[in-house]
Amino acid sequence: MKTAIAPQPVLLETDRLYLSELTPAVYQHLFTLSSDTEIKTYLGLKDNAELASEKDKFSKGLTTYYHSFKNFRIIHKESKTVLGRCGYHTWVVSHRRAEVGYALLDDSYKQKGYMTEALGPIIAYGFEEMGLRRIEALAADYNTPSIRLLQRFGMQLEGVIREHYVVDGVNEDSVLYSIIRPDYDRLKSSWNLQFRIHQPEKV
Repeated sequence: MKTAIAPQPVLLETDRLYLSELTPAVYQHLFTLSSDTEIKTYLGLKDNAELASEKDKFSKGLTTYYHSFKNFRIIHKESKTVLGRCGYHTWVVSHRRAEVGYALLDDSYKQKGYMTEALGPIIAYGFEEMGLRRIEALAADYNTPSIRLLQRFGMQLEGVIREHYVVDGVNEDSVLYSIIRPDYDRLKSSWNLQFRIHQPEKV
């Protein structure tokens, strides 16, 4: 019986986007009390294969006793289309650090500045609302657009992690970038961030 109250997400609002919070509580509610169609619509999944992948990740556990996450759906304000996700995984709360990740769900959404519009507020939210001291990001060394995006927000190259990901059966290196709180405090005014935070109402 669906009696549980759905967790109310934090909402970040930019010029063109809503960034709607995805937390462990939201995932728990979504995957235990929603239909497959509702899950696909909420997460912007294209087909049953993507749905099966999300269900598999949920069933295996998305958090541990020391790792959590806080992700955000990227929603186009005018069309209400879910464009992708941006947020934090491998969030080690006790050490105040997390890895930021992002992805658009379709190539047609790329090269329109959506991820640039989303990532700045997500970084600001991480430092100012989540209390992070360090934000990390990993990218393939050939992923020039992703690396440029990280550099746009002051992330510094720290090194190469060898044979870090398996892509199509091949072990590939990753480049590690990071930004720490003093960097953010020094740079944030130059980013000209324009966003609002809508906190959920208490019930």
